Amino acid sequence: MNEHIEIWQWALLLIPSLAFIIFSPLAKTKEVFFKATQKNKTPNTLLLTGSLVISWIFAKSITNAANLGQQFGLAGGVAYAMYYLSFAVAGVIVYQLRTKGNFKSIHHFLETRFGHFAILIFSLLIIIRLFNEVWSNTMVIGSYFGEIGSNPYYYSIIVFTGLTLFYALKGGLSSSIFTDAIQMIFFAVLLIIILWKLFSFDNFSFSDISTSSDWSMALGGNLIFAAFIQSFSYPFHDPVLTDRGFISNPKTTLKSFLWATIIGFLCILLFSFVGIFAKANGLVGQATVAISKLFGTVILLLINFIMISSAASTLDSTFASASKLIAVDLNIKPTLSFGRIIMIAIAVIGTIPVFLDASILSATTISGTMVIGLAPVFILWKLKAPKTSFYLSVFAGIFFGFLLIFKTFPSSLILTTGKYADLLWINIWGSCICFILYLIPIWIKKTFN
Repeated sequence: MNEHIEIWQWALLLIPSLAFIIFSPLAKTKEVFFKATQKNKTPNTLLLTGSLVISWIFAKSITNAANLGQQFGLAGGVAYAMYYLSFAVAGVIVYQLRTKGNFKSIHHFLETRFGHFAILIFSLLIIIRLFNEVWSNTMVIGSYFGEIGSNPYYYSIIVFTGLTLFYALKGGLSSSIFTDAIQMIFFAVLLIIILWKLFSFDNFSFSDISTSSDWSMALGGNLIFAAFIQSFSYPFHDPVLTDRGFISNPKTTLKSFLWATIIGFLCILLFSFVGIFAKANGLVGQATVAISKLFGTVILLLINFIMISSAASTLDSTFASASKLIAVDLNIKPTLSFGRIIMIAIAVIGTIPVFLDASILSATTISGTMVIGLAPVFILWKLKAPKTSFYLSVFAGIFFGFLLIFKTFPSSLILTTGKYADLLWINIWGSCICFILYLIPIWIKKTFN
């Protein structure tokens, strides 16, 4: 790697992180650390919307969007953007839980309806999600500093994780929301510059985008429908999203989640143009890296900065959510010191897969399948379901997730062809079974009581 480029890359990693460490708020109370409430004020619509969007535009999401655009054209971008319908689903359900159910949190709802053991099962799913978020985002950062397995790759991941952890320890969720606003501005400006650079290239136009896909099931359609199905369960196992659903007043929260749906969808779709450009111009390899090599140092550094900003916003939110989950939601020890210890633990444990052979897309598709059993729990929350309904549905979802992992789903039940066909049909059949299993105990209770 060119020595001057390497110096600039390290500067882009170190300077913003050090600035966040200096200027992010210091949490001296549990309300500031766990709830981002400062001087009895909660985040407004603009701040909450920006925080939602940038905390979900992960480094891995940007990479996946670009790579899917390169693989499937515009259909690939639409497929990954479909996950951002999760904002609308979560926004509406959380609004109803708060205004009609008078629940104070997701855990409050689950414990009230299904008992303490349901909380433990749900929390385990969340911990897996948060664990995945650490390594799947930091691996993307490492790939811009060196080849996978090289010393620069590992050093950059360790330094980046450590610096992000440091300012997260300082202010908890308050630090996360504060830095999210700045990181969202960075992302928007840099995305505009990159898009301008792409469209200034002679061999790329909107016609290349419109003709980049054939919209068949085999070439993107499977993933589009799979992501759509998962959006009805996916948001509820992500405390980075749901924690933000309970910190501002209900109307502000609902507006923020709906705006985040539109903005998040567009941001991912627009970034998929990077992959479509790579496809149109015959570039090989990871799309963002290929674009960087084509356009030179400036674009390389801009893409690096986008990755660093988006990964940091997700990582600090992950640390804050893990801390709140263990310390507050599970009520193990809701103190500042214990909350900070949890942050350190998730940072260390979540970095372990970096040294193993892990796939960043699998962190989304597999975890998304394993939680499809949460869809009926939340979508049908108004139904007074027995505790059995929760366990039948959730464990059925986990079962189908394992079928995906071990590739043991019957091929006769996969009714389309092409990549992600197994993912789609596991989610279709699995979701149907989860809803049926959730409703059976309700029917039995009404019939025989």
